[in-house]
Formats: sequence, C-alpha cells, structure tokens
Amino acid sequence: MANANSIAVLGAGSWGTALAILLGRNGADVRLWSHLPEHVRRLSEERENSEFLPGAPFPATITPLGSLEQALSGAREVLLVVPSHAFGEVIQAIAPLLQPDMGLSWATKGFDPHSDRLLHEVAAEILGPSRDLAVISGPSFAKEVARGLPTAITVASPSAEHARRVARYLHSERFRAYTSRDIVGVQVGGAAKNVLAIAAGIADGLGFGANTRAALITRGLKELTRLGIALGGQAETFMGLAGLGDLALTCTDDQSRNRRMGLCLARGLSVEQAKAEIGQEVEGVSATRVVHRRARELGVEMPICEQVYRVLYQGATPEDATHALLERSLKAEQD
Repeated sequence: MANANSIAVLGAGSWGTALAILLGRNGADVRLWSHLPEHVRRLSEERENSEFLPGAPFPATITPLGSLEQALSGAREVLLVVPSHAFGEVIQAIAPLLQPDMGLSWATKGFDPHSDRLLHEVAAEILGPSRDLAVISGPSFAKEVARGLPTAITVASPSAEHARRVARYLHSERFRAYTSRDIVGVQVGGAAKNVLAIAAGIADGLGFGANTRAALITRGLKELTRLGIALGGQAETFMGLAGLGDLALTCTDDQSRNRRMGLCLARGLSVEQAKAEIGQEVEGVSATRVVHRRARELGVEMPICEQVYRVLYQGATPEDATHALLERSLKAEQD
C-alpha cells in the first residue's frame, strides 16, 4: 500500500536534487533515484549532491537509491526529473512498477527528441489514458530553490485534483505552486524558451546590449505563443509563469545552461565544445531541432528559432544569423 507522504524523485541532477530537498523540507519521505551506483554511494555518504548541487545538505528524510523497485515501493507520487532524451526510457522502465493509485509528474523541460512529441503524449501512450499526469514548470533555478529563496512555479494537469495534490507536496512559505489545466501550453513554454535563451546568449555574447535583449525576449514570446497555440495550448498560459516568467529568467541569468550555450557560441566555440564546458545537459540544443520541425509542419513563423537552428545545425555563424534577423522586411508588431 502506498504511503501518502512518500515521493519517488527519479533523477539526481541539480534540478531533481533541488526538488528532493524542497520535498524533504516539506516533510515528505523522499526516495532520490540515480541510475549510477557510484553517484548513489556519494549521495548517501556525503548527504549532498557535491557534483551537481554542492553546498545544499540533504534533509534527513531523503534516501538515495539506485533501484527503481526500491524507489517506487510504497510511493504515492512519482516525480521524474530526467533529461528529455531519457524520459520515454524511464517511463518504460517504471511502467510495470506503478500501482494504480500512483500519480506521475515531471519537471523535465523539453520535447521527446525521438518522436518530436510533448512528454505527456509519450507518457500516455506507454501508461494508458487513465494515469494521472502532471508537469511542473516555471522560472526556477535549482541553486535558488535549494537555498530556500522565494520561487513560484506552475503545476499543470488535465486533472485539477491531481494538479492540486502535486502543488500541495511542493508548496511552502518560500515555494509557491500555482495550478493549471493547460498541460500542453505549460510544456511548450518550458521547452521552447530554451531555444530563445540560446539566442539571448548569442546576442549578449556578441555585445548587442540590453535593448537587443529586451526586443529578443518580447519577439521570442510572440514566437513561443504562436507555436503553443498551434499545438493546442491556451494563449493566456504564455503570459504566465511557464511562459513569460520562465522566458525572462532563462534569457537574462547566467545560471541558465541554455543562455551559457549561446554565450559560448558567440565566443566561437562549437556546440560540442560548449557542451563540454557547461558540463550538464543543455535541453535547448535538442529542443531547437524539434521546434524547427514542428513549426515548419504547422506553418508557424518563428524567425528567431529558425536562426538558432541555422547556427546549431547548419553551420551558420552567430553573426550571419543576427544579420539575417536584422534584414527581415518591415512588418506590424502584432504580426
């Protein structure tokens, strides 16, 4: 039987660790899973994630585990915080272990790079339509959550009851969780903003200044909203935490790996060199490819994302991409 206060957090990177710490502080019994045995050993011995989130000690209620069976045994909720490319694989692995009353949520921001689908579509195909699903997204850096700095995010689910349940686990006096029914829009906001953050990093790396950054964020929001609506999201979602909020954060602060990717590219580094320097997953790289394909399929105009795609996948220089944007024809702002 599931323990109502037990949560399995699958993924012990910086964001998974930060959410585990938050849940532990909120009194949950947290099983923090990593697929690497040596990582589990260090997490258990050091009682912090010295590799990805140093200086953030674990509450006593966190138990690091290397076994999915142990992590899920008796859990009431399963929270996935794995890279988007591993999402489907982990869902497949846990499918036989899930009990009927277990809810599933994730804080992964990206599309499935293997099928170009949103992650709730991947989960529903594997687990069936009756499973409660929710996504957690919004403007949030792992280090700040782990430090207990004030943060607000959105929990979206087609089930209002499930969204509220997940929000209650997360909510504290320093972490505010809002709920939404727009699981599509919240996911598109969390994925597409990473592409635009790469563009912001390129622009700042080339020395274009604050005026350019503000214009990029504003026009980028327009692109993100167009794609989100075309995929079935609600327009108002993109003016909220999971849209404008997350976009502004990711485009303006160097804690963002995607922004740092853009800064590296502006310095002349290759994508692989930039990934090596950053040292963690940069979701915007694979998201750019998916956004480019989906936008073309749907006939959605996304000129900023198009130029990021050219830089990442077609060998265009950051300077070439910038010139292509500046040379676009005159148009009305509402278009």
